[in-house]
Amino acid sequence: MILSKFKERAGWIITLFAAILALNSILDGNNSSQILSDTIEASNVRSFYQAKSIKQNLTEIKYDDAVARKDFKTAEELKAKINRYESDPKTGEGKKELMAKARAIEENRALCELKSPWYTFSNALFQIAIVIMAAAMITLSMRMYWISIATGAFSFILMCQGFWLFLPITL
Repeated sequence: MILSKFKERAGWIITLFAAILALNSILDGNNSSQILSDTIEASNVRSFYQAKSIKQNLTEIKYDDAVARKDFKTAEELKAKINRYESDPKTGEGKKELMAKARAIEENRALCELKSPWYTFSNALFQIAIVIMAAAMITLSMRMYWISIATGAFSFILMCQGFWLFLPITL
């Protein structure tokens, strides 16, 4: 009777570890997708910034030409256009706004990159905990049982660290 209780408990623990492993894998996958998405988005915003810089430079050349020709009306219009290229809060597409947007995206990506190793190590340790618990069921070893429990608990802490980053540690 005690033997069957031990195996039943170990089976339920394996099930719990497997469920948490599945959740951790989903979190890890979503995190990896976010890193990729943020990398692409930041690159797009920086490319748009560069296009705005080129247009601004060309407009500045036209402005200098208009001033040299003493065409002050055109020069005034071009100066307003140059200022819009530099900052355009109305549309959010000025160079100043684009740079702020790119930096915000890169900060989010950096946060996701900090989380990634925690999820990876947690995945590996959950798998190890499952294998140890299965071996404990076969060999009826209490030592292996408790090692598996400790490994699973440590894996859960790593997963939580990946989610919340509550410890000031980076990997």
